[in-house]
Amino acid sequence: MIEWRPPNNDPMNYLNSKMPATFSLPGRLAVCCTLLTILLGQSPYHSFAQDSLENEPDINQLMQGKAYIYKLYPEDAAGKGYKLVYMVAAPLSAYWNFKTDFENNFLLTNKLITEHRLVEYKDNVAITETIYATKPGVRFRWRTISSPDIHRLDFELLNPKECRQKSNYGHIQLEEIGDHTKVTQIGYFEFFGATLWMNYPWYGGMHHNLNYTARWEQETIVRLIDKYR
Repeated sequence: MIEWRPPNNDPMNYLNSKMPATFSLPGRLAVCCTLLTILLGQSPYHSFAQDSLENEPDINQLMQGKAYIYKLYPEDAAGKGYKLVYMVAAPLSAYWNFKTDFENNFLLTNKLITEHRLVEYKDNVAITETIYATKPGVRFRWRTISSPDIHRLDFELLNPKECRQKSNYGHIQLEEIGDHTKVTQIGYFEFFGATLWMNYPWYGGMHHNLNYTARWEQETIVRLIDKYR
């Protein structure tokens, strides 16, 4: 399991060395405390705190539109993980068509994505390439296997070394809830700085990216619902 560690195991000295000399002592201490709190997995801001796996949302709560994000710590695998649960206001059949339209242009309306293209599609297996705003110039090549009989998508990063990762994989399970669809996405990742990324509460961190993507999908499928019915 890869975790971020400061040189010589002295986090306070390391963080102090990276701060401008103009920072006052109280300012330095505040920044150090905030960063160490993030590294230890405790967000200093309540709105970014993770949801508890023991209190998963019921249907009524999901209908309110909130995305629920949980941190996962796999026992039988290296790295970190997450569980993302949310509801979209679209029938299962339409949302499945939306999720499996790999040759689309709507992904470019997602502010986290700058480029996307379908490389190959055969026998329910799609190979796509995506460049993210937070990783300019790095082309992520994904393999996604569609299982229409159970409405599940399994994804895996095919070029982790090029993306400075060891692994990145998971699955998305869709469930029909009346005229809505419940989405459960589970992912696992291993790379240098994974602990920091998982706990970083601002733009570009795990919570921000997952929460933004869920809200973006909720809005985008409603806008394009007629195309995918």
